[in-house]
Amino acid sequence: MSAFDDSAFDAHEKVVFCHDATTGLQAIIAIHSTALGPSAGGTRLWSYASSTEALHDVLRLSQCMSYKNAMAGLKFGGGKGVIMKTPGYSGSAAL
Repeated sequence: MSAFDDSAFDAHEKVVFCHDATTGLQAIIAIHSTALGPSAGGTRLWSYASSTEALHDVLRLSQCMSYKNAMAGLKFGGGKGVIMKTPGYSGSAAL
């Protein structure tokens, strides 16, 4: 499935897939909207069953950040990042 086919896509402005072979990092950054200003949102570290599940989550979360920031009257759009937790990660390493 492509990002465009995901039910949460909602015309996101940018979706970036990140991978670092040395560390095994796999992450997705989604910017839903910058209509009100630069995107604002956090990062989620989570164990996803698949990259498709991670993509759906980051799209949904970034869209929610657009609405949350707008409802709060902030001059920010919505963005979010997810880091796909690797098997065996104990949470003790600094990110």
